[in-house]
Amino acid sequence: MEFASYLAGERWSDHPRCTHAALAFLARMVNDCTSDRHRSELVELIPAVIGLTGEDPRVEVAIAVRAAAEALPIASEERQRALAAGLLCCERVLDEMEPMPALRPAERIRAAFDQVPQAERWARRFLAAYVAAGTERAVSRMMESIIRIGVLGIAQACVSEPDARLRRLLAGAIDDCTVLLGDPAGSAPARPVGARLRVA
Repeated sequence: MEFASYLAGERWSDHPRCTHAALAFLARMVNDCTSDRHRSELVELIPAVIGLTGEDPRVEVAIAVRAAAEALPIASEERQRALAAGLLCCERVLDEMEPMPALRPAERIRAAFDQVPQAERWARRFLAAYVAAGTERAVSRMMESIIRIGVLGIAQACVSEPDARLRRLLAGAIDDCTVLLGDPAGSAPARPVGARLRVA
């Protein structure tokens, strides 16, 4: 995200104005959880996040659903339960929002639950027993927690190539944001992508 702020001509920051806050949060998490060996492979995604910003409240929910759904089948049991509860909360939030037919979040959630039905059963019992009806939480904070657990669940799962899975997650989230916010291709970076910059 610091490189994105540089390319966009903004003040050096890992919270650039040129990228939606939820997508920037996911990008920072993916960057931090990717191994040193493969972190440089994320560089090619940087230009795609520049200009992806806006006020659509569905963006953070779409990113949370993608992160949780991709992590749920492979995460540890403890994280599976948290992710399943998070996906059920996402379902509730989505019911109050304008539909996203191009992204099909309900199908993504259902497909994830079908792979780990025991996590869904646990989450439904948990929410029924411990979450009072009508309880309100800040959606942004809840979605951020779901994204964090999803990324950590992938990064620390006992699977091959977790770095590649994290990269696919970020690329998919960028695609989702492009659908919801529009293609920012018209907003060229203020600095050339090939500008010399040391990437840690």
